[in-house]
Amino acid sequence: MAVITVDRERALLTAEFQGLDKLWTLKSRLEIPLAHVRGATHDPGIAREPRGIRVAGTHMPGMITAGRFRRGGEHLFWDVRNPAKAVVIELADAATYDRLIIEVDDPRATVALIEQSIARDEV
Repeated sequence: MAVITVDRERALLTAEFQGLDKLWTLKSRLEIPLAHVRGATHDPGIAREPRGIRVAGTHMPGMITAGRFRRGGEHLFWDVRNPAKAVVIELADAATYDRLIIEVDDPRATVALIEQSIARDEV
């Protein structure tokens, strides 16, 4: 699971991975400029989509998908054990990922935080 925060002063979205998720994802955090964030949705059905080819990380079907994946020309970052808590963050002009699929404690609050932050950034 990850904790998503937004630093408005630095205009950054940060995903901080907790516990063993650091091991599964091979990352402790991701920092994405808010200007690259297009939006976020709560999408429990994302777990049924093909993940693509694992580049680095962990995939145990039905248990955990974590790390970097490539599907077609798309670069994805996954950290999901419980699909009911999955949030999909769409990125544009990102150097590393096109989408982040991340499990969070409160998907609705996380989506609201991201959507409000990018709306303020556009104003």
